[in-house]
Amino acid sequence: MPDMRFAPPNPLRIADRASGLNAPSVRSYNERLVLSLLLQNEGTTRLEIGEKTGLSAQTVSVIVRSLEQEGLVAKGEAQRGRVGPPTIPMMLNPEGAFSVGVSFGAWSADVVVIDFVGGVRFHKAHAYAELHPTATEAPLQAAIEAAVEVVPAHLRDRIAGIGLAVPDEATIGDDLMRLVGRDLPSAQARIESALGLPVFMQNDITAAASGESLFGVARSLSDFVFFYLGARLHSRLILNHQIYNGKAGASSDVGLSNLADALAELGMTFRPLNEWPDLTGTAKPVYDAWRLRARTRIRSSVEALLDFVRVQSIVLSTYAPLAVAELLRAEIAEMLPGIDVQLGRGMISPKAWGAASLPYHSRFMVQ
Repeated sequence: MPDMRFAPPNPLRIADRASGLNAPSVRSYNERLVLSLLLQNEGTTRLEIGEKTGLSAQTVSVIVRSLEQEGLVAKGEAQRGRVGPPTIPMMLNPEGAFSVGVSFGAWSADVVVIDFVGGVRFHKAHAYAELHPTATEAPLQAAIEAAVEVVPAHLRDRIAGIGLAVPDEATIGDDLMRLVGRDLPSAQARIESALGLPVFMQNDITAAASGESLFGVARSLSDFVFFYLGARLHSRLILNHQIYNGKAGASSDVGLSNLADALAELGMTFRPLNEWPDLTGTAKPVYDAWRLRARTRIRSSVEALLDFVRVQSIVLSTYAPLAVAELLRAEIAEMLPGIDVQLGRGMISPKAWGAASLPYHSRFMVQ
């Protein structure tokens, strides 16, 4: 059986604690160091790169010039108004690299393509009914191939790989088993062989948290609590940029599946693949009660955590419509004064978006 390639569980932070090495033999490490720094900061000058990494000015110039030639970084607009010549910030080139991410939800498998700064270039939710395997077809592979074709042909050699966000083994459902089987390493090897791209796997909630920390609103946060509100409510604790998984498990009574079931009793069909029903009419009491349960559960989790760890930030990640997510975010913030509550950036498909970030760790980030 082939070894399963797991992506790092969290993005490593280097800006305030790592040092570069000036020996020519470790230039690859230094390139990763600079790319990691630029990923965490939208515009950083060469002088700032040297200050934050400890690399010499000559080493920084050589690295930046090489990364420019490879199309991974680009110059920003010159910053004027200071004493001396204008400074020119460096930033990642969005088309410097691409990646594919796949996640497996309660109702569908989501496929996304992201660029080098986390921008979603393609997204499609495939209902499991559309992906039932046959004797002659590999539907998941076909869905990934279709996503790859979105990347312009002349840029496809910049695809860093494919990330798969998979649920815990205990929660792998029949739909996922039909697609990839319970032997995930074999599925990983099949996709790699068929597409000629490296495939990385990670727990789906950890992948979502990692993507948010790498590309999203948590990029500048070293400590925060991550809540993923999907079919169920999941959580992760991030301390000093390390992602920790508790043993409390997921809360099904406050997830979107719970809301869907309650709305179904009113004759309203709700699934992420369909239009959301009107939540201001007869559904309002059900919707209000669900939000109360959700925010109360989140508050209880945070308050229990505060007895042991002091965190000042919460990131709420969900694929619920923006209006639903923003209202819940505001209500959570009101219940937890003094704690900054933010919506995650990857709202199109948080787990697939996080999965797509996984190949970047291996190819470009400091390990």
